[in-house]
Amino acid sequence: MVQVRKNYPRLADGTLDREAWLRHIQSMAQLDGGTVVTLRKAVEMSEDAEQRAIEAENIWAEGASSFLTGLEMVEILADLQIDGEALCAAMLYRAVREKRLPLKTVEAEMGETIAKLIRGVLRMAVIRSRSADTGEENQSGAVEEHSENIRRMLVALVDDVRVALIKLAERTCAIRAAKNADEAKRRRVAREVADVYAPLAHRLGIGHIKWELEDLAFRYLEPDDYMQIARLLDEKRLARQEYIDDVLSLLRNELHKADIDGEVFGRAKHIYSIWRKMRRKNIGFSQVYDIRAVRILVPTVRDCYAVLGIVHNLWRNIPNEFDDYIASPKENGYRSLHTAVIGPDRKVLEVQIRTFAMHEEAEYGVCAHWRYKGTDKKSGQLEGQDGYEQKISWLRQVLDWHEEVGGNPLQDDLQASDVDTRIYVFTPDGHVVDLPKGATPLDFAYRIHTEIGHRCRGAKVDGRIVPLNHELQTANQVEILTGKRESPSRDWISRSMGYITTSRARAKVIHWFKQQARDQNIAEGRSILDGEFKQLALPDFDYEKLAQKLNMHSLDDLYAAVGAGDIGVGQVLNAAQRMVKVQQDEPVLSLTAPVAREGQADVYIDGVGNLMTHIAGCCNPLPGDEIMGYITLGRGVSIHRKDCANMLRMQADEPERILQVEWSEKPTEVYAVEIMVEAYDRHGLLRDVTTMLDSQRINITAMQTHSNKNKHTVDMVITAEIHNFEELSQVLHRINQLPNIASAKRRILH
Repeated sequence: MVQVRKNYPRLADGTLDREAWLRHIQSMAQLDGGTVVTLRKAVEMSEDAEQRAIEAENIWAEGASSFLTGLEMVEILADLQIDGEALCAAMLYRAVREKRLPLKTVEAEMGETIAKLIRGVLRMAVIRSRSADTGEENQSGAVEEHSENIRRMLVALVDDVRVALIKLAERTCAIRAAKNADEAKRRRVAREVADVYAPLAHRLGIGHIKWELEDLAFRYLEPDDYMQIARLLDEKRLARQEYIDDVLSLLRNELHKADIDGEVFGRAKHIYSIWRKMRRKNIGFSQVYDIRAVRILVPTVRDCYAVLGIVHNLWRNIPNEFDDYIASPKENGYRSLHTAVIGPDRKVLEVQIRTFAMHEEAEYGVCAHWRYKGTDKKSGQLEGQDGYEQKISWLRQVLDWHEEVGGNPLQDDLQASDVDTRIYVFTPDGHVVDLPKGATPLDFAYRIHTEIGHRCRGAKVDGRIVPLNHELQTANQVEILTGKRESPSRDWISRSMGYITTSRARAKVIHWFKQQARDQNIAEGRSILDGEFKQLALPDFDYEKLAQKLNMHSLDDLYAAVGAGDIGVGQVLNAAQRMVKVQQDEPVLSLTAPVAREGQADVYIDGVGNLMTHIAGCCNPLPGDEIMGYITLGRGVSIHRKDCANMLRMQADEPERILQVEWSEKPTEVYAVEIMVEAYDRHGLLRDVTTMLDSQRINITAMQTHSNKNKHTVDMVITAEIHNFEELSQVLHRINQLPNIASAKRRILH
């Protein structure tokens, strides 16, 4: 059987006294009886797995024990009062990682949630410090591997913060055990802890774990400096303790006089922080003010400042050594008052003052919130919090932590992941807003408040002015510039111009225009279509016939619908495309109808194959509309809009005859189109135009440029392969938005 360490309760044969140990953990973590039963089962599974491995001579590493490591991890996490599922996952993690216990067995015996936690910690197990003493920091692949590993860790963190806490406990055990390893392994573990896990503990606000990780890593990475400071501390320990005891007695008396119910105690300064302060300020050991330090805990914030006044009345404070982290908390949420004074015998004394709640947060960080608010036993999320809010709260910590660890920009790492379809951006006040990938500043504005969206005039991203169709990335800070009046632009509704990507924001803009006067909508709609068709070189288009094609009673109705946003420009262009009839030898864009009114429509029908289809006259769907199919008697499949009243009735009455269909996304032909661009010449102009076309996946078959040195202008003629009017419109709008572009339009040869 596995022998346990001296500090664990043991039976006569030297094995673990499970029941005594479980009672100890139950008291530490405040577990209920049912959770203790589950944890007992996890302990038994871990011990049995290790015993089988010993009998099979399956040794992971000399002197290592997955069972004992599990016990130690549980004790670390129980001190944080984390929930029972995380404790069970910690107990079993090393057995799974060392392949002594299959994860499938854990899932079958312990449940999906515990197995998911272990799987998340396994993902984090690939983390290795980029600057570890392996020489890999000079290899090109090392940075990429580090970035990928950090990305995996971020995904795990965002999913469930307990994963990070279990990994922190495991690395704490690893660096404690490193004292028995060879020097190379000690340094490797210490470098990983110093570069990755101590900063993570700091960002999550878990002070006592952070201090232990920093001190142990420092001991192995800089042993000479560590021992020198340790000796200096030890030499002065007795005298310093006597001094602190006198100060504590004096402060307790002062608190009693002021009728403040507080606690006062000496504060140990960890060795790494002393060394770091000496290095940062370029001072000697004797000039480190907080070697002698006390901490005062009081009930309220008001008491904090009252105690600060008492301390400053007792002793003279040292200028520039006062920090108010209550009024201005640190980035990880740490709050406290710090002051340094000339204490008794003219010796420097550091005093920290905080409330009991602040002290709890400083020691346990996110775990303090976890403990107070409670968690949902199934999901592990804080009760009453939405899933995205939960992700955001952890992500805000991780964003800052990632900057400290290093690596490529966070947005690049997260975009490489296919497990998350959201981005997270900051308001100027530091609040986090989640949006779909591809969202723009306008989407952000309407997400904040409808009025802000309506009054939006511009946007800054990370302090820089950007276009309103700029694509936002995770970790951007977005500021919306507003005007006094509400005046959305109808361009915002156009999908081809890319101002708005979310249906919520588009619906709000459309609703605003619907409330405007019909005459204004007609005028705006006419202006939009005239400009669009002129840009596409279709000035003599039959608008009356186009209105009929779109089931409008009059041309004014079409203009009003476009002006109010009821019909998008893309729908109008698709209808126009089906009306265009040109000779094949004309050097213009030949646009044939992609959807036939009778016979075979160019749609895919899921799971059926090539059936005859036709467009239903009741709702007349257009390419881009969401559609469904209905199996008729003798006429194949009729295609309806999804919101068609007839379709909704048929869905209810005859669901077995309803088919899922969609417009074809695979155009059968492309057409050569000449685009004429006039611009004011500048450096990088040609590069910007070609880069934009490449980003839109437009194939360029020819390009001609002519510069006018006197006027500093340039004319370009670009021959590109285009599928339809809508795509051409989008390309022209994108080119027109580039700096220094005077105009971009389709060129017709007469």
